[in-house]
Amino acid sequence: QVQLVESGGGFVSPGGSLRLSCAASGTSFRQYAAWYRQAPGKQREKVAHIADTNITYYEDSVKGRFTISRDNAVNTVYLQMNSLKPEDTDVYYCFEAGGVWGQGNQVTVSS
Repeated sequence: QVQLVESGGGFVSPGGSLRLSCAASGTSFRQYAAWYRQAPGKQREKVAHIADTNITYYEDSVKGRFTISRDNAVNTVYLQMNSLKPEDTDVYYCFEAGGVWGQGNQVTVSS
C-alpha cells in the first residue's frame, strides 16, 4: 500500500522558516516529487517539483525562498521554506509520480 506521511507544518511569524517532510512507504520519490498548496475555496497549485534528473521547478512567488530536496535513502522529500509571508498560509500537500497525495499539512504565517 502506497502512503505518504507529512510532518513539519505549524505556525510561524512572518520572516520565519519551516521545513516540511514527506515520508513515502510502498513507493519512492526517485522519479518525481512535488509539493502543492491549497487555500480554502481555491484550486490546489504546485509550489515546487523535483525530477529524476534533479531538475527543479518553483512557482514564481516562492523562488529564492523555498527549496525542494529529497533523500532517496529514506524515501523522503522536503520543502525548506524561508522568509515566509502571510500569503504562504495554506495547506501543503506532497505528491508522487504514481498519483498519491500526502494527507496535507497546515502552514500558518501570521504575526
